Amino acid sequence: MTRFQKLAAVTVVTTILLVTIGVIVRATGSGLGCPDWPLCHGQVLPPLDDAKAWIEWVHRTIAVIIGFEVIGLAVLAFVDLRSRRVLLGATVVSVLLVGFQAWLGKETVRLGNSGESVTAHLASAMALVGLLVWILARSLYPARLNGTGSQRFTLVAALGAGSVFALLLFGSQVTATSQWYVFPDWPLMNGSLFPALTEANSAHVLHRWVAVIVGLIVAAVFVAALRRRPRTRPIIRLAAIAAILFPIQAVIGGLQILTGLSGWTQTLHLATGAVIWALLVALVAVSYLEARTAPEDVEADAGRRERDVADSRAGSPRTTKDTVRAYIALTKPRIIELLLVTTVPAMVLATRFVPGVQLGHWAWLTVWTLVGGTLAAGSANAINCYLDRDIDELMTRTRRRPLPAHQVDPDRAVVFGLVLGVVAFAVLAFFVNLLAAFLGLLAIAFYVVVYTILLKRSTPQNIVIGGAAGALPPVIGWAAVTGNVGIPAILLFALVFYWTPPHFWALSLRIRKDYAAAGVPMLPVVRGIPETTRQIGLYAVLMVAISLVLFAVARMGPIYLVAAVVLGGLFLRQAYGLWRRGDSEEESTAGAIRLYRYSISYLTLLFAAIAIDAIVMTALG
Repeated sequence: MTRFQKLAAVTVVTTILLVTIGVIVRATGSGLGCPDWPLCHGQVLPPLDDAKAWIEWVHRTIAVIIGFEVIGLAVLAFVDLRSRRVLLGATVVSVLLVGFQAWLGKETVRLGNSGESVTAHLASAMALVGLLVWILARSLYPARLNGTGSQRFTLVAALGAGSVFALLLFGSQVTATSQWYVFPDWPLMNGSLFPALTEANSAHVLHRWVAVIVGLIVAAVFVAALRRRPRTRPIIRLAAIAAILFPIQAVIGGLQILTGLSGWTQTLHLATGAVIWALLVALVAVSYLEARTAPEDVEADAGRRERDVADSRAGSPRTTKDTVRAYIALTKPRIIELLLVTTVPAMVLATRFVPGVQLGHWAWLTVWTLVGGTLAAGSANAINCYLDRDIDELMTRTRRRPLPAHQVDPDRAVVFGLVLGVVAFAVLAFFVNLLAAFLGLLAIAFYVVVYTILLKRSTPQNIVIGGAAGALPPVIGWAAVTGNVGIPAILLFALVFYWTPPHFWALSLRIRKDYAAAGVPMLPVVRGIPETTRQIGLYAVLMVAISLVLFAVARMGPIYLVAAVVLGGLFLRQAYGLWRRGDSEEESTAGAIRLYRYSISYLTLLFAAIAIDAIVMTALG
């Protein structure tokens, strides 16, 4: 190993050690052992008889050591690796991040270890660990990356790493809100898997529920690593160790409850979590770099590899404006608009908002929720464009998208999508709440992994199951203002979930020849027009039924009821007409176009009615 690589490895280990000692500081109540900063009780060394002050002093001292290590990395990068601009830039960012972390530490002391400051401190520490792991991994690979391997597994691993990062923050929230003691049992919660959510227990309940989901995601990452071709030993080992450590960490978390939050369980729980996070970040980095150094991609055909390598300079954007337009097009803005239509009405319904009451706070919360939701949807869509670039080139409707048109390099497109996802999570976590951020991450994962990678090319039920991703925005809106997920939010999810198949199948009836040419098993291609129109009718009935159940469960008023009945009746009428004309290809296509256009109006107007009804009913008392 070079001296840069050795120092990078030592810095990673030291940073994880610092996180571990930070837990000891919290477990022993030593956070204010040194009430001032950067000195301790006004002096360099703390009083000899003050154990808590010494624990905090050790924590600060190791933080200073890491500062020098990171500066050393930047100096070595400038001296030895000046031509490798990516590494040089990353080390400079790590220096800035260490400085920011030190400032957060100072603020944590000033704020008396408030919950928000402790969580922010942990988040930045984990970000530093992730960046240092990436620097180490990148330094182990050649400067020039000319490979064109598939990044499918990289995306799966990235979503696994993101979910673990979110889980760490959920755990910090439990401690910050002092909710570790609300349930004396484990794995049940007062003898139940699904206790009622209250302000006093929501952080704890959500942490356990999210832990189960993340555990399944980590297991799925390991299975995907085993199925990856070609197999590489580093990827298998990293995924296997993370998958083995996760249930161990979960058991240690349970021991925290059963031992009354003993110090050793707290320390070991977060330390193990930090190691799992570092392993998954390493898995993402190694997977990406292995694909970029691979001589060929056995999962892709030769024609696609040639197109990706060529990058078709003649078709590339020639101005900055063209480039910006191409990247915006990757996010599929029209689809984002439709998704966001369901977010704000859900927020209004959750709070029964009346204009003028806390207008400023509500407005900013809405803005940040929409910004985060837009970035999350854009992330999923950009990654989808990367994964589907081969079939997009075969379809008339999609061949002008930026990747088939060679306006954006594929590797840059996937990085762009991942960056959007990271920013979306940060925006939602910082300005909204952790639950909304996690749901946004879950929506990205579902759309990318479950729909695009697993289902789209393998089953005609792809849009049925995959539609769950597009049904999450109203749940995110609800969680943004309540911090939980209520029964009305689940019904809003179900409403959009059952709306998606009629909407999308109506479109696929129109472009079924495109899907057939691309080999995508959409329902009209596999089962034919009559069966598709029948399924559209059945799902439309379920959708309208759920809209009426929402009226009763959410205590809606007459405005919503009239809208649900009228709009639903028109939808059923069009769906029934399409069903009747199912044997005629020409008439079915024309009817499908009308139903597709109306389905957009239906969703928009119905959710507008939800918001208007909630405001009017609240105003009337």
